[in-house]
Amino acid sequence: MGVGLDFMTKSENRAKGRQGEQLATEHLEKHGYKIVEKNYRNCFGEIDIIAKENRTLVFIEVKMRNLSSYGHPVLSVDIRKQEKISKTAAGYIAEKKCDNIPCRFDVVSIYKGNIEIFKDAFELNENISW
Repeated sequence: MGVGLDFMTKSENRAKGRQGEQLATEHLEKHGYKIVEKNYRNCFGEIDIIAKENRTLVFIEVKMRNLSSYGHPVLSVDIRKQEKISKTAAGYIAEKKCDNIPCRFDVVSIYKGNIEIFKDAFELNENISW
């Protein structure tokens, strides 16, 4: 490990993630979202925040970065991550029997102190390979 390089331990990374999710929760609530669940897990993965905005169920991925060397946080929600979130959301919908409710996927980006909500960041991957 090089001197001066910024490496984070797993516990530091989790703490940063919790901090980001708390900031995102507060921001979402200020913008009219009603939080349903945080850190929902099933056998497919985890969804950071599940909320309702009006009559829409929203599955939210939170990404936080302070350095620009890795690019904008929203860019890290690539196709593989989208598929994992889609599978997890489909499991949630089946478990909660809420398949008659409109849904969407948002990403909350926390970048250099700015919080931004990207509504409809991606669509449910209809070609999920189970």
